[in-house]
Amino acid sequence: MKIAILLYDRLTALDAVGPYEVLSRLPGATVTFVAETAGPKRTDTGMLALTADVSLAELPHPEVVVVPGGPGREALMDDGPVHDWLRAADERSTWTTSVCTGSLVLAAAGLLDGKRATSHWLALEELRGLGVDAVPERVVFDGKHVTAAGVSAGIDMALALAARIAGDLVAQAIQLGIEYDPQPPFDAGSVRKAPREVVEAVRAARAARAGARAD
Repeated sequence: MKIAILLYDRLTALDAVGPYEVLSRLPGATVTFVAETAGPKRTDTGMLALTADVSLAELPHPEVVVVPGGPGREALMDDGPVHDWLRAADERSTWTTSVCTGSLVLAAAGLLDGKRATSHWLALEELRGLGVDAVPERVVFDGKHVTAAGVSAGIDMALALAARIAGDLVAQAIQLGIEYDPQPPFDAGSVRKAPREVVEAVRAARAARAGARAD
């Protein structure tokens, strides 16, 4: 099974690496990092780079597509080579997936029209504006399209997808193998649970980053 994880500059590392850690352990799976052009792509912190092994043209028809999110996805919202590749890949893929704001890229390419999907909680309204039935859920399946909420939800999505592909036993073995047993020190990982001051702090930080990019 050929699995392609899309890379681009200023993506969020865990959006790509989380699913990679799960899906690379599927029996018979080959995971390839792809990008418009092969080579290193800097993540949104600027301190880490992930390397695309091949260009999009070199892997036109993977069985599974994973689109991570990150602030760099803003450069992928207009039609172009990435959208062309996504649409062509989606025609023959078994699963087309995204993590965090990667769903906005899928939606902009026209692959989520009228479908149920999710994204980072700060991006749900934008996703609705792209003609998607956006829902605040951790992982959403709508046919062969699978979307995950923000960042860490990519691991949950990949495990759920692994179960669909190879069965619950294999997925649970992968979960145990990577010892994915979340026990966070705070119950603040969801906008529905986090204290209001924490939610507002995250909103303010996002607005400040957006303002800095505009300058």
